[in-house]
Amino acid sequence: MLMFFFLVVALAVVVAAVTLAVVGGGENAALPEAAPERFEDPLPPDRPVNRGDVESLRFPVAVRGYRMSDVDDALGRLGAEIAERDARIADLEAALAGARTTHGPRLDRDIEHLDHREDERP
Repeated sequence: MLMFFFLVVALAVVVAAVTLAVVGGGENAALPEAAPERFEDPLPPDRPVNRGDVESLRFPVAVRGYRMSDVDDALGRLGAEIAERDARIADLEAALAGARTTHGPRLDRDIEHLDHREDERP
């Protein structure tokens, strides 16, 4: 009988403590609403994305993984920048091929000379 009385008192104390914690705060509730975790795009808007930007990219976890729209937006931006870089590389390679046909071996000699100078830099 003493054990039953002790359990009833302990249960009453726990219920009272939880009730005070939840309701007792009045306007300043003890358990404020948690703001939903939102994706803040850390990719720089004013310059091209580099390797460090991609490595530091972290997505907030949603109920069932990641928010698809956040991931889709980031991947869309990265895909667009990669396509832009590929187009720029293709333009430069085409310009170099055109210059090689126009200037021939002299241009190749100049390019090799520049490559050797870059290798000598500390």
